[in-house]
Amino acid sequence: QVQLVESGGGLVQAGGSLRLSCAASGRTFSNYAMGWFRQAPGKEREFVAAISWSTGSTYYANSVKGRFTISRDNAKSTVYLQMNSLKPEDTAVYYCAARLQLRGGVSTTGYGNWGQGTQVTVSS
Repeated sequence: QVQLVESGGGLVQAGGSLRLSCAASGRTFSNYAMGWFRQAPGKEREFVAAISWSTGSTYYANSVKGRFTISRDNAKSTVYLQMNSLKPEDTAVYYCAARLQLRGGVSTTGYGNWGQGTQVTVSS
C-alpha cells in the first residue's frame, strides 16, 4: 500500500522560499509518476507539478513555471518541491500524489494515492 507523507509547509513572506518534502513508501516507485497539487480555501484542487520517478521528466503548471522546481531522491524515496519567489496566491494546502505511469511519462490527472497535505501560507 502506497503511503505518502508531506512535510515542510509553513508561513513565509511574499518573495520567500520553502521546500516541501514527500516521503513515499509501500512499494517500488520506478513505474510511478509523482505529483504536487494544491487547494486554496474555496477553490478546487489544482495541479502544480509532476515528475517521472524513472526518467526525471517534469511538467509544471503555468502559474508556477520558473518559480517552483520538482525533484526526487531515489535513494531516499522522497520527492521535493522547491518553491521560490512565493506569492500570496500560492497560499494553499499542498498535497503529494502518486500514480502508476508506464514509459516514464508524467500526468496532471489520474492520481489515486494521496498524502495528508501540508499548509503553505504566504503573507503579503
